[in-house]
Amino acid sequence: MEKQRFTARTIALMGVLMALRIILSQFLSITTGFVKISFFFIPVVIMAILFGPIIAGSANALCDFIGAMLFPAGGLYFPGFTLTAFLSGIIYSSFYYKKDLSLKRIIIVNIIVTFILSLPLNTLWLYMMQGNAVFAFLPARIISSSIMCVVQIFITYAMVNVSVFQKQIIKFSV
Repeated sequence: MEKQRFTARTIALMGVLMALRIILSQFLSITTGFVKISFFFIPVVIMAILFGPIIAGSANALCDFIGAMLFPAGGLYFPGFTLTAFLSGIIYSSFYYKKDLSLKRIIIVNIIVTFILSLPLNTLWLYMMQGNAVFAFLPARIISSSIMCVVQIFITYAMVNVSVFQKQIIKFSV
């Protein structure tokens, strides 16, 4: 008999991870002059490990939408950022779901999400919203993205190599 995919336990876990992602992205970030260090990627990585590409991508997109509706920052909601969140969840999960979480895999997925997906697409969305002014901030955005990529690699690698985390992932695997 096939294991039931959506139990009350998995739905509750997804809800907690989504709430954590919204809280980390909206309230618990460190902002300096040109870089914003946020840890919202941690619940996204956990969703990607546990739930597969479509569910992790959809949940990440829903988190982006809910966060933008509850805590609007800088104007109106723009759906391009939600698309980026959806694609990020899919890519993370494509590399992490039911896979060995080696350092090489973590580095590759973070480089793809940061420099091939998020930086170009989010720059495009900002250009569509603000015009040519966005290019004045492009060097700072590249530096900021580089710093965050390194932070994400180190934190993800450290997190997945903690035995307590590994036991919980096995316990909650769908």
